[in-house]
Amino acid sequence: MNSFDTSRRSLLGGALGAAALGATGSAWAEAWPTKPVNVIVPFPAGGGTDAFARPLFAVMSKNAGKQFVIDNKGGAGGTVGASLAARAAPDGYNFFMGAVHHAIAPSMYPKLDYNLETDLVPVGLVSSVPQVIVVNPKVPVSDLKGLLDYLRRNPGKLNYGSAGNGTSHHLAGELFKLQTKTFITHIPYRGAGPALQDLIAGQVDLMFDGLGSSANHIKGGRIKAIAVAADKRAPGFAEVPTTGEAGLPSYQVATWYGIWAPKGTPKEATDAMQAEMKKALYSDELKSIWAGLGANPPNLWGADFGKFVSSEVKRWAEVVKNSGAKLD
Repeated sequence: MNSFDTSRRSLLGGALGAAALGATGSAWAEAWPTKPVNVIVPFPAGGGTDAFARPLFAVMSKNAGKQFVIDNKGGAGGTVGASLAARAAPDGYNFFMGAVHHAIAPSMYPKLDYNLETDLVPVGLVSSVPQVIVVNPKVPVSDLKGLLDYLRRNPGKLNYGSAGNGTSHHLAGELFKLQTKTFITHIPYRGAGPALQDLIAGQVDLMFDGLGSSANHIKGGRIKAIAVAADKRAPGFAEVPTTGEAGLPSYQVATWYGIWAPKGTPKEATDAMQAEMKKALYSDELKSIWAGLGANPPNLWGADFGKFVSSEVKRWAEVVKNSGAKLD
């Protein structure tokens, strides 16, 4: 056999191999999921992650005909759940719904037993909402100027709740204190849900919360929204001014949520997960729900989502350094 024939056979074999791989990937996407899909949500029910996870996976379950099961694993600012997710079987049926908190954690928890950027595979962004400054109705302020005046007249009198040490709620509060030269005592909880319940009950005075988890409580009058930490007003909350409009333009913080898979998960599985996410996120049903939570459907997938996460890890490392934030 001459070299030309050998080369031709090699090329033909490669083409057939590629076609077979493509067919396998296509078959996987068409068949997946064949059983329930487990999604670790690393906070208790009732917080911002849960507010987006429940409607998303309800629609995905309906579309796919198989259940996407939420497994709430709270603790240590979301790092307990992230650690469990990093060690989960990479079989295409284990996923993780994390948040901006997990981009902060490497700077706050120096002994993490997982690496967000290498032990988990980025699948896609679920939503991004501005942080909102909310207070218990008993706090005698109605806008940001009034809050700042009160804090400066009464240093240390107010406290703020967070979803835990190292979460965006915590760092948003420390950044606010740094930029406004005020002092508020930090009270960490095991998730935004429990913190919000104590805010409503008056056990804590204010929160720097993701708009998604505060939305229904704001609409119900159980807490007061002072300002959203963004450069434009949030969908569904046109009456709440931005921090820029209220005189603090440099204070902008967003809470985002995303999906990862354990390292080693077949690409066919993450591609299939992305396809199901897109079908759900761009449906009229979820567009309406997202607007009610102050968000728009995102468009950031795979490697691009991973690059965004890496930029957030660097950004929050600077905030931690400059604010001097520590675990309480």
